[in-house]
Amino acid sequence: MSQPHLRILLHDYTGHPFQVQLSRELARRGHTVRHLYSGSFQTPQGALRKTESDPDSFDVQPIDLGEMIDKTSFVKRRFAEIRYGKLLGEEIRQWSPDVVVTANTPTEAMTSVIKACAAADIRVVNWLQDAYGTAAYRILRKKIPLVGHLVGLWYLHLERVQLRRSDHVVLISEDFEDLLRRSGIASDCWTVIPNWAPLDEMPQRPRANPWSNRQGLDDRICVLYTGTLGMKHNPGLLLDAARAVQDLANVTVVVVSEGDAADWLRQRAAESGIENLKVLPFQPYEELPDVMASGDVLVALLELDAGVFSVPSKVMSYFCAGRSMVLAVPGQNLAARTVGSADAGLVVEPTDTTGFSAAVRRLVTDAELRQRMGEN
Repeated sequence: MSQPHLRILLHDYTGHPFQVQLSRELARRGHTVRHLYSGSFQTPQGALRKTESDPDSFDVQPIDLGEMIDKTSFVKRRFAEIRYGKLLGEEIRQWSPDVVVTANTPTEAMTSVIKACAAADIRVVNWLQDAYGTAAYRILRKKIPLVGHLVGLWYLHLERVQLRRSDHVVLISEDFEDLLRRSGIASDCWTVIPNWAPLDEMPQRPRANPWSNRQGLDDRICVLYTGTLGMKHNPGLLLDAARAVQDLANVTVVVVSEGDAADWLRQRAAESGIENLKVLPFQPYEELPDVMASGDVLVALLELDAGVFSVPSKVMSYFCAGRSMVLAVPGQNLAARTVGSADAGLVVEPTDTTGFSAAVRRLVTDAELRQRMGEN
């Protein structure tokens, strides 16, 4: 018996590569799929333009606020996310899908999704990439001791309500299962599906390639970080790593990112006389395989508290490049366990600044270890 063809609205706030790959695959299987993402959020994004090879049943569009969201101001960001949620809710009402799959959706925007779907009897699959309510609680109680604690509790409450009102929840790690149990959700209402990287879009490329040549990296050992630098990352570790290897004449630390943390890195490196740190803006998605191939050591970061509500998906993309890695992430995090079990890199706790720099230096100076871990 053939399966019914559905109208599926798949929303991914960040516009990451593997979510839109799923949308394309669902369309190829005969479903009508509308893929939405934020056009106002500063982050590296995937293949978010319709191509000639895409089926007619696939469409991809941004939700644009007319300005970039200010990540540095909690108040401005909150109101922007509320406005975004209203626009997303209106898209749901107008397009009237059978099911909404939503990922990386900010907590208050998610409230609009839940309301719009409940009003029209539309099923909701909550693809839990990050536990935003948990993140807000942990971050705000540190930044604003008393008021932050109360505001954080409100976001925890919203998150649990939204999880309970979702028809199904997809978790990217079994580490999130406790959150669902605490929210009173039965185990048959969730499924664990780890993130992946779109292998067909990220082929392994030669170490010397057009991008590395343009950046002057062909004859250098390159330590590379690419992706967002936000509240759950410590950019100071990248500065420390550059400082730890600046006595090695042929080593460059390259950071491909944008925003306040990237600007801070650029400024601090200049003030400190660190000349082996190079900060570049986000690169076009089609060049990402060459970018990652240009790194001899690939780096991922995640703050200690963030280990309970986030998994750095960039590690899956790094695996595609076949390069060794250094991770400064909590040891219990899925990314740390995956890299450790594959013996594909060195993992240190995010609070171990000395250990992180030592791990970077170890891989930089040991070509045989780099090669073996990259092959793994």
